[in-house]
Amino acid sequence: MNSVSKTDIDKIFGRVLRDFRVKAGFTQEQISEKLGISLKYISRIENGYNGIKTQTLIKYLNILGITPNTLYKDFITNSEVQKNIELSEKINSLSDEQKEFVSSVIDLLKNI
Repeated sequence: MNSVSKTDIDKIFGRVLRDFRVKAGFTQEQISEKLGISLKYISRIENGYNGIKTQTLIKYLNILGITPNTLYKDFITNSEVQKNIELSEKINSLSDEQKEFVSSVIDLLKNI
């Protein structure tokens, strides 16, 4: 994705936020209450018709447990950054115990 328009960003952000909201089992009304913004604004964000304020986006990420990598990965063209995102996603899919193990292995590798 070489040239990214505001519309592209709004649509992708909206899709990601909606998918995570649904996966977490929240309705738009519940998210609207948690964020302190109108239901209409939630709908417009999730359908890609509105941008989202940074403060609201950060609240959304925290409530739904979305990593910034997940939100921005469709816009990244740098192959090294893409590899880092892929690795991060693999780690995020592990159990807490497995993450602790991977973290220990990384610490060992850094000391070699």
